[in-house]
Amino acid sequence: MLSISFIILVILGSVAVGGILGYLVRKSISTKMLESSESLSLRITSEAKKEAESIKKEAILQAKDNLLKAKNEFERETREKRIEFDKIENRLYQKEESLDRKLDLLIQRETDLEKKENAVAGREALMDEKHRILDKALEEEKKKLENIAGISSKEAKEYLVQLMVDDARHEAGGLIRRIEEETKRESEKKANEILAYAVQRYASDFVAEKTVSVVPLPSDEMKGRIIGREGRNIRAIEAATGTDLIIDDTPEAVVVSSFDPVRREIAKRSLETLISDGRIHPGRIEEIVRKVRNDVEKMIRETGESVSFDAGVHDLHPDLLNLLGRLRFRTSFSQNVLEHSIEVSHLAGMMAAELKVNVKDAKRAGLLHDIGKAVDHEIEGPHAAIGAEYARKFGESERIVQAIARHHDDGRNNTVLDVLIQTADTLSAARPGARREMLETYVKRLTELEGIATSFNGVDKCYAIQAGREIRILVENEKVSDNDAAMLCRDVAKKIESELTYPGQIKVTVIRETRVSDFAK
Repeated sequence: MLSISFIILVILGSVAVGGILGYLVRKSISTKMLESSESLSLRITSEAKKEAESIKKEAILQAKDNLLKAKNEFERETREKRIEFDKIENRLYQKEESLDRKLDLLIQRETDLEKKENAVAGREALMDEKHRILDKALEEEKKKLENIAGISSKEAKEYLVQLMVDDARHEAGGLIRRIEEETKRESEKKANEILAYAVQRYASDFVAEKTVSVVPLPSDEMKGRIIGREGRNIRAIEAATGTDLIIDDTPEAVVVSSFDPVRREIAKRSLETLISDGRIHPGRIEEIVRKVRNDVEKMIRETGESVSFDAGVHDLHPDLLNLLGRLRFRTSFSQNVLEHSIEVSHLAGMMAAELKVNVKDAKRAGLLHDIGKAVDHEIEGPHAAIGAEYARKFGESERIVQAIARHHDDGRNNTVLDVLIQTADTLSAARPGARREMLETYVKRLTELEGIATSFNGVDKCYAIQAGREIRILVENEKVSDNDAAMLCRDVAKKIESELTYPGQIKVTVIRETRVSDFAK
């Protein structure tokens, strides 16, 4: 027990001695560190003071250097400004001297002008005096002339004026008459040029439509199937289409006859469909005819739309488009009415452009002018009146309606548009190849016309132009003289008159050309 207490005392004493020793050691270390920190701070402070002194000296030197530079720059700018001011001062001095010289000149001129004005004033006074004397003398002479003539000066003036007016009226009347004659000649010439130009620019082929259509058959046995037992098939076809079928001795062909080309087209297409299908009996016939009729009506509508688009005529009523399409199956004097209407539209548009009038109205009226022919076999009355009524009914303007109604009327109240449609209609109907003769006949006549010209000696080339209205002959210069060319022209014209039949007249032109060539070496 005693030893434990002793041990505890020893431990406590050791701890106390250790704490005292630790405290003394820490105090010694702290003192040394404090002394070291103070020494370091003194050294840093000293170095900072030295560096600040150095920076201060450098700043003072830099400031002095900048001040010196600024001073030099200011002195340089001052010298330049002084030089510039000196130059401006010299220029101002020179201008001042120049102005002084000009002022002296102006003063001198003003003095001269005053002298001249005084001289002119004296002359004017002298001239006024002379004028008074002259006027007095003229007045006396005028009175003497009035006494001699027996009339006053006013009456003489009126008489002279009347004479001049009468002469002017006489000359004006002659001038007006000459202008009217020249205008008439020029207008006729211009009209002919416009018509010829329009005809040359537009020409299309026409194929004559007939009142019958021929349907080819694969064999003669098909005729019996078309006729049917006791003729029931052929009667069903005729009843459904409203046409007549002619089955004669013509091998492998059936003829469809009808005055209505639309019915004839429906019958022709129906027959072709039945023949290709092979099933021919009354029920099938009615079904095919119904289908073909719908197809033809659709084709008529599409034809009207296509023609309207190609002609540049838009916004037509659908019923008018259908009437246009029906014109495809109408003919007039063997001329297809739809092709004729298209040609009239183009010709009227071309002539309207030449005359500087509304081209769209001309083409529209030209395309619709024969619209009445689509239904004139169903409605009583002239086709022009029928077409005008339909055009008015379907919203066309009054000027278009009037042009359609008057395209066969030569009255004095016709407008320019009416006359254009009349002229285009006549041109389309009368030009060679359009009516009463087939295209082959027309081409054959042109060939014969050129053949007559080439049959003469000395002819090199010849060309039939303007739809056969003119033939131009080129002759060989070495073989044909000028006198011979005149005789050749007359002989060709005589031979054409004796051997050919043609409408109107044919112009013969013989051209004898002289060419001279050389070479630049």
